[in-house]
Amino acid sequence: MKFLQRLGKALMLPVAVLPICGILMGIGYALCPATMQGGDVTGILQQIGYYLVKAGGALIDNMAILFAIGIGVGMSEDNDGTGGLAALASWLMITNLLSTANVSVIRTLSEDATLAFDKIANPFIGIIAGVIGAMCYNRFKSTKLPDWLSFFSGKRCVAIVAGVVSILASVVLLFVWPIVFGALIALGEAIVSLDAVGAGIYAFFNRLLIPFGLHHALNNVFWFDTIGLGDLTHFWAGETSADVTWSLGMYMSGFFPCMMFGIPGAALAMVHTAKSNKKKVAIGLVASAAVAAFVCGVTEPFEFGFMFLAPALYVIYALLYAIFTVITVLLGFRAGFSFSAGATDLVFSATLPAAQKTWLIIPLGIAAFIVFYVVFRFAIVKFDLKTPGREDDDQEAEKRVVLANDNFTEVASVILEGIGGKENVTSIDNCITRLRLEIKDYTKVDESKIKSAGVAGVIRPGKNSVQVIVGTKVQFVADEFKKLCK
Repeated sequence: MKFLQRLGKALMLPVAVLPICGILMGIGYALCPATMQGGDVTGILQQIGYYLVKAGGALIDNMAILFAIGIGVGMSEDNDGTGGLAALASWLMITNLLSTANVSVIRTLSEDATLAFDKIANPFIGIIAGVIGAMCYNRFKSTKLPDWLSFFSGKRCVAIVAGVVSILASVVLLFVWPIVFGALIALGEAIVSLDAVGAGIYAFFNRLLIPFGLHHALNNVFWFDTIGLGDLTHFWAGETSADVTWSLGMYMSGFFPCMMFGIPGAALAMVHTAKSNKKKVAIGLVASAAVAAFVCGVTEPFEFGFMFLAPALYVIYALLYAIFTVITVLLGFRAGFSFSAGATDLVFSATLPAAQKTWLIIPLGIAAFIVFYVVFRFAIVKFDLKTPGREDDDQEAEKRVVLANDNFTEVASVILEGIGGKENVTSIDNCITRLRLEIKDYTKVDESKIKSAGVAGVIRPGKNSVQVIVGTKVQFVADEFKKLCK
């Protein structure tokens, strides 16, 4: 699980490149409709638009390479770029060795196997290459070789080792990849055959897998060109539903009403159902999260604020995504995102040819706000769920609970005191919203003290693991925490 959490965090690095693609291509298509219609590009504005589209497309079309390098850097200790270089070397070697032309020399390929190796340069393989690069860096970065080979000692041998490992991985993938690819194809075809219901099932599992970081693997099947679907890549390439075998955008559109309006509705329900003496705390925890979800589709601050406090409510939350995705697809609303389903991506994707009935976001949004509010409020009150602001009282913590006031050193200091001091810390890491700590002695952890720093909550996934939910400013707190532990 720790490995998957690290992988999920590392994937945020290449995914962070996507917003610039959306901005460039959204503006480009608005300035130059001829780019998507195959017409002549005339006039300075159209020429600017054309180049903006091509600039964004350069990144979208090479997401697999960005995945490889991003994971290679993100999973390497100290985020060293050597891991990224090794990952790139691994990517180049695997995709070349397993290209259809090279594989066909050593074995006879069936039609299905040919299709599999035709698609070998995909984000899924990019992830594998990234992991190889990072693992080789972490294991061999300090390797000492004999004097006559000393030039290749340390970091200089990492890419070499990654190359050797990549050859071995290619041998394994030579036999395994067609099977994996066939399974992914079967999954994709099964979901696509169910049309709107299939899109709803996808949305349900997309949300449900977030706590484990496995939603990235699922997204690769539907958003990128791993098996030829690529809902996201085709959408931003300026294609329409006539160019593909499914309704383009159906695996993205349903997220917009839920993230932009559903989450604010659910957040309001949490505020209204919070204990009277904790309403201000609840507002502080969920209000900024709701704004982040509406503007840019960043949902983790909201989701991690209650998924472990009320897991049953999180399942209901995922079901609401499924329901609204089905409704959205059936109504014909189509929008796409380069990063996530917030207002920013909605605006920029509205100019693309696959965008349809984007005005429906208003009635859909109103409906999502009301439904999420009513369902969350009913479930919270009916089953007495411990959402933010409804946790069991802790008077000492209550006295000192203050929302993070941008004094990150003070916040980190309180957390460190609550964790048992720097002598009790063995590992420090963070994801997009949480400070992840490995400790020696779990009996020294004082959750009340940690919460008094104004954090959203404390999770104890294992005997020697503590996760502190900080929110989107976790990086600043983590940096100060590391300084205090030196």
